[in-house]
Amino acid sequence: MSPSTRNSLRSLASALKSSGDPGARNHPIAALLLVTTSMALLVGIAAVARSAALAGVDPLQIMFFRNTFCVVLMLPLLYLRGFSLLRTSQPKLYGVRVAVSFIAMLTYFEALALLPIGEVTAIGFLAPLFGALFAIFLLGEHVDLPRWMALLAGFAGAMIILRPGGMAFGVGQAFALAWALAMGLIGPLIKQLTASDDADRIVFITNLLSVPISLIPALFVWQWPPLHIWPQLVLLGVFAVLGHMTLVRGFAVSDASLAMTFNFTRLPFSVLVGYLMFGELIGWWTWVGAIVIFAASAFVTHREAMLARKTISSQELLRRSTPLVAEAELEEAMPPRR
Repeated sequence: MSPSTRNSLRSLASALKSSGDPGARNHPIAALLLVTTSMALLVGIAAVARSAALAGVDPLQIMFFRNTFCVVLMLPLLYLRGFSLLRTSQPKLYGVRVAVSFIAMLTYFEALALLPIGEVTAIGFLAPLFGALFAIFLLGEHVDLPRWMALLAGFAGAMIILRPGGMAFGVGQAFALAWALAMGLIGPLIKQLTASDDADRIVFITNLLSVPISLIPALFVWQWPPLHIWPQLVLLGVFAVLGHMTLVRGFAVSDASLAMTFNFTRLPFSVLVGYLMFGELIGWWTWVGAIVIFAASAFVTHREAMLARKTISSQELLRRSTPLVAEAELEEAMPPRR
């Protein structure tokens, strides 16, 4: 093994080890491994949730059990780290995160009860485009022609999948769209949380707060699941904990544009699992629409990351030059030496 290869592997191992720390440094290969692993695990959530829904478990209960088993499985971490795991300087941001996550989980599980996994995943690629629209209409951000073109292309991709007015659009597609809408807000929230909180704290606090919130609606439809379903519900928690831990770590060691690129691996995973477990196939129109949406989403996300980096560079340059300008002005104001 060459020295350069050994150095690369050491760098990768170091990046993976520190990926859970707040403010972790960027590492593209580590991001590829973490986000791709996360996509596979999140597809596991979809498969288990769809299986439980087809067995008669209400999506509201599925959501509650998912959150509950996440917390139970993370209790050893609470024992090791103590109550420091619960300390955060961002309680309001967690409140927003949990509220949006509740909507996202509810609509996601409702969609999975009605649609093939691959179709729900394809519609989910609209999330970054919805995120961009939030920034435009809620934050008043300026929009130039390339960004509008990308948003319109994403909308066209959605129309290819949904085909409104035809047989393709129904209640399930509406739930999937609502899920994508909520997910458009979650990505930026996670990135904000990773600035000062580590990945384990983010996942634990989010799920802990989600348990009582998801219990309330579940009580209105409560029926004890059959015994053979309980292992699936536990597995749902395992996939959720591991999937979101790797996802948060992936966001921590990559730019948003890079993480978005790796997100597309979720579709082939979804199609494969849907076919093997449920005999589901998605049509060519869904593939075409998904590729169009993904290309538009990747462009928007990549462009936003580039603009953000330019802004940060400009601010850093201004900060460095300010003392020099002030010193020059001070020298000009001083009376000449005699």
